[in-house]
Amino acid sequence: MPRHVAIIMDGNGRWANARGLHRTAGHARGEPALFDVVHGALELGIGWLTVYTFSTENWGRDPDEVAFLMEFNVDLLERRRDELDELGVRVIFIGDHDDERIPPAVLDRMRIAEEQTAGNTNLNMVYAFNYGARTEIAAAAKRIAAEVAAGTLDPVDVDEDTVADRLYLPEMPDPDVLIRTSGEQRISNYLLWQIAYSELVFTPVLWPDFDRRELARCIAEYQSRDRRFGGAIDAVDE
Repeated sequence: MPRHVAIIMDGNGRWANARGLHRTAGHARGEPALFDVVHGALELGIGWLTVYTFSTENWGRDPDEVAFLMEFNVDLLERRRDELDELGVRVIFIGDHDDERIPPAVLDRMRIAEEQTAGNTNLNMVYAFNYGARTEIAAAAKRIAAEVAAGTLDPVDVDEDTVADRLYLPEMPDPDVLIRTSGEQRISNYLLWQIAYSELVFTPVLWPDFDRRELARCIAEYQSRDRRFGGAIDAVDE
């Protein structure tokens, strides 16, 4: 069983368009899918679940859709926060949260959700919100450069651990498997550092139709893989 599952929740717009609905209807329908997956992760004993909720590139979408997503996030956090807390889910947000485009109400609800659920241990649920992997790595590099300039870090000591310790959530283990829905087969600037040796599973299911059963199927596909982390294949018996 994977310790950490990361998901790119893709296909909301196509789900809505196929039904003659506005794209925002697809985002709304993606909410029950997400929480069914949360229940599935809890049933399977997965320790970490990270979902891509809003990327740094999503600001380029139609302004009405962006405004809907911001308001939807506030509403979702208010409606679902207690439910997650009762389930023993710890809520964590990663991303560039100093961005002035993020409404204060969203940041406030994020803080409250993190504080309320901080002591929970059944599942660590990470929301990648206003997240971009290149931005995360660049921010880590800036921190390292500042420490070197201040004389608190020797450049000779900079290694992979140095970078990893300065990412948004150093305690988060690398994903064992990355799932992307909707049939698209790309990473989209998501957890680029952390997925160096993750297994990638692509499913044609659009996100609003994804559920705990499809999660289990994707995990079964992951379990069928032979993970060698760059090591040599097993030697042939002599």
